Amino acid sequence: MNSKLIEKASELRNKGLTTGEIADELNISKDTTQWLIMQKTPVNKNKQKQKPDDFAINWKTIGTSSSRMQYISSALADLTLEEGVVDAVVGISVSGVPFATIMSDLLDADLAVFHPVKHMKNESAQGAISNNFANIKNKNVVIVDDVITSGATVTDAIRVCETHGAKPIAVTVLVDKKGINDLEDVPVKSLIKINKVG
Repeated sequence: MNSKLIEKASELRNKGLTTGEIADELNISKDTTQWLIMQKTPVNKNKQKQKPDDFAINWKTIGTSSSRMQYISSALADLTLEEGVVDAVVGISVSGVPFATIMSDLLDADLAVFHPVKHMKNESAQGAISNNFANIKNKNVVIVDDVITSGATVTDAIRVCETHGAKPIAVTVLVDKKGINDLEDVPVKSLIKINKVG
């Protein structure tokens, strides 16, 4: 499995993707991405950095089927309703946007898109809400992503939504690799929560 991930990370890097974009594409942390890329570096063969403690999540069987995406988005929308009325659904680019799009339709809510820092070339202080989608000012929002790895992207999304005058009432994700209940006092609702034993 590691050799396949190393090859895929190297292939994506050669296509010009940033470390953050590769991490998002492979559903792993940025640290794991950097480690994978370093494995292809000849200089690094003698100086192995310790392997990161991470899990690669492959949800391609869901992402390649619009009906499965609909079912999963429906479950995520149902989790959201536990927290109250939603005015806007904020999808974290790239992988959270398809879920958010379907959820916004199911919840009869506006759709907004968040561009995380990890996708930006010069990694500024925080991510950004796209101007091409709904304004979130004075709205109750749910933030949607596919996987929580460290929580950094979602935490940034919560803070940016708040600076735009929105009230994040929940975060919904397909998989929570960190095993958390809330971030920045916002409940995290996941379909799958990974908890490490031992």
